Amino acid sequence: MAFVVTRRELTWWENLYIGEIIRGVWITSRHFLVNLTRHAAHAVGLMKDKRAMVTYQYPEERRPMSPRKRTRHRLTKRADGSPRCVACMMCETVCPARCIYILAKEVDNPNIEKAPERFDIDLGKCVFCGYCVEACPEDAIRMDTGILELGALSRQGMMLDMETMLASSPTPQSDLLTRRSA
Repeated sequence: MAFVVTRRELTWWENLYIGEIIRGVWITSRHFLVNLTRHAAHAVGLMKDKRAMVTYQYPEERRPMSPRKRTRHRLTKRADGSPRCVACMMCETVCPARCIYILAKEVDNPNIEKAPERFDIDLGKCVFCGYCVEACPEDAIRMDTGILELGALSRQGMMLDMETMLASSPTPQSDLLTRRSA
């Protein structure tokens, strides 16, 4: 069963789009004048408590992040320094991008059946969905490092290995909302 959508014919005035053009110019002019006024007031010293513009000056000034923001991955450690991961392959299985690669090995510890020999994440494929964090029964993987700069000069630079993820530390939650680089 097909539905046919009939659209009404545009009038001569609507076909000219003059009203929409005028509205677009008005909105753009309003933003320009408001920002110009804020910059002038900020330069004179009248607006010290407010930002003069919406744009963040990136390398020097960082945008505030939500505490729930998913950033680069890290692996958590046990008290003895070994990775908390038990190589159950849940994160690898649930990953929609198939960017997690785990190679398991057996461990002598009777409480732990196996551990990862290799744990790699290809950040070039990762979509930062957070499914790996949700699926992990041991709370071994987290996305709370606060690292957003993921650029690399090669594909190999986009690979995270187990040592790198174990060395990463979390960003304090209070720091996420107020983080500003000096």
